[in-house]
Amino acid sequence: MKQNVLNTDLTGKVAVVTGAGGVLCSEFSRVLARAGAKVALLNRTFEKAQKVADEITAEGGIAKAYACNVLDKAQCESIAEQVLAEYGPCDILINGAGGNNPSATTDKEFFEDGDIGSTSKNFFNLDDNAVDKVFSLNFTGTLLPTQAFAKQMVGRKGCNIINISSMNAYRPLTKIPAYSGAKAAVTNFTQWLAVYFSREGIRVNAIAPGFFSTAQNEKLLWNPDGSPTERTHKILAATPMRRLGKSEELSGALLFLLNNDAAGFITGITLPVDGGCSAYSGV
Repeated sequence: MKQNVLNTDLTGKVAVVTGAGGVLCSEFSRVLARAGAKVALLNRTFEKAQKVADEITAEGGIAKAYACNVLDKAQCESIAEQVLAEYGPCDILINGAGGNNPSATTDKEFFEDGDIGSTSKNFFNLDDNAVDKVFSLNFTGTLLPTQAFAKQMVGRKGCNIINISSMNAYRPLTKIPAYSGAKAAVTNFTQWLAVYFSREGIRVNAIAPGFFSTAQNEKLLWNPDGSPTERTHKILAATPMRRLGKSEELSGALLFLLNNDAAGFITGITLPVDGGCSAYSGV
């Protein structure tokens, strides 16, 4: 196994990662395993989680994949019991499941004459069912796994919950009102949970990634020939470091927040990892 940064030792701890088949959360899973944790990889599509579990075990780590829909309360509770029986009680929960829906986005950044009554994808034509799904996936998909696994943390000091927010929580991006609002809710919920669990010794924090190229957004960021899209050019212009993030660049933030010696008095924060985007006014 490769050495982890910050020397955060998670040996013997049980870590649960939702959305573990995705680009960012699969990297989180590898990082946790390299730090010594036994990792339960939860993903709606079992095969994606299994692929990551196989990669971790090939490196010498301990990991197991579980099929789990984070919007199914009974399923979350059932998987929590399975993890408890197979690995022991959960010490670390990474709520990484989330995403957007094309029907909850607009084609235009600004209102234009003729939008009202048109058939274009504008604010007035947003699909309310799609908006509900985006809020459910990001917010309820954080709440239900936390209900299921935090029960195993109560009464055990040093446990951690890490939610995955977004820089959209600070400043909403154009075209994606539902996703931006949902991630703002995740940041707010992180603060609420931090206060709620503070006297149990359970720390709750979040990470807010800036712009990273993932399977979910690659068509938005790159043209078929591999060149950057117009939106990518705008993203880079708004990012002082003038590049997209790499998934491994979230590792330090994750391990720092999980390190009970280095970050033992930190709870309720959302840590931006965004190349300075949230700090930049554009002038």
